[in-house]
Amino acid sequence: MGKLWNNLPMARVHVLTAAVLFGTTGTAQALGPDIEPLAVGSARIVVGAALLSVIALATGRARGGSAPGRARLGSADRRLVLVAGAFVAVYQASFFAAVADTGVAVGTVVALGSAPAFTGLFGRVFAGERLEGRWFAATGLACAGVCLLTLGGSSGGEVSAPGIGLALAAGAGYAGYAVIGKHLLDHGGTPEGVMAAVFGTGAIALLPALVLVDSGDLLTANGLALAAYLGVVTTAVAYILFAKGLARIGASETATLTLAEPVTAMALGVAVLGERPGAAAVAGAALVLAGLALLAVRLDRRPTSAPRRAEAPA
Repeated sequence: MGKLWNNLPMARVHVLTAAVLFGTTGTAQALGPDIEPLAVGSARIVVGAALLSVIALATGRARGGSAPGRARLGSADRRLVLVAGAFVAVYQASFFAAVADTGVAVGTVVALGSAPAFTGLFGRVFAGERLEGRWFAATGLACAGVCLLTLGGSSGGEVSAPGIGLALAAGAGYAGYAVIGKHLLDHGGTPEGVMAAVFGTGAIALLPALVLVDSGDLLTANGLALAAYLGVVTTAVAYILFAKGLARIGASETATLTLAEPVTAMALGVAVLGERPGAAAVAGAALVLAGLALLAVRLDRRPTSAPRRAEAPA
């Protein structure tokens, strides 16, 4: 019980750290050269996937199952990797398309706000995850906070039905690879191997974007430095931490914890870019933090006979 008590909070620390790294993306792009968002997003995934593959190979975990007692991924799981990679590509492409169509504020609210809901639904329907009252309360607080944080801190743009649909597709794309990633981790995959396989597949799907979309200053020294930072820090490092947490806790809880991302983005906007968020944005950040605290700080004293990981269905 003591060992489990120590491991589970650390899993949440891993996810929250990943969310903080995700939250540096916008500031890095703002400080970098002018590059088409879809181009820099695709470059980020390609660089990150390449590094994830190198890490997985170097650590001997490229195929998962290298640890004692862990089976190698079967053919059915390899097919799931392809599906998860497609979800990565859908998330990346849909999010940038949504922002372009309906504005940063509305697109971000719908995508980030819907992701935990989709993840909880997918996790419940396809993986049998239990959704506790704590999750509903924390997710409700955090999603309300994201709405206030984003709408209160940006002029956004006009609401567009196609843009809303694209943002919902982005939320569903995130949910898809999170739930499948959880399944793969529970069935023999290592964090390094699963993330390398999933993001490698997503990178292949996004490669045409680098050819078809105007890359602007991507191939300059500053552009390559930006792509390297986004690929190494906000993708490779962040998603290994994300997967380490995901291996221990449910996909729905993981998705809610990653809502720390917009709070980080706001804090960096204030500290680095000199932005001045309004009262609504500050209140939204407080709501997000309250929801995350409710989820991350557990005082559960019920006896537990096995790690949470064992609760995942076969």
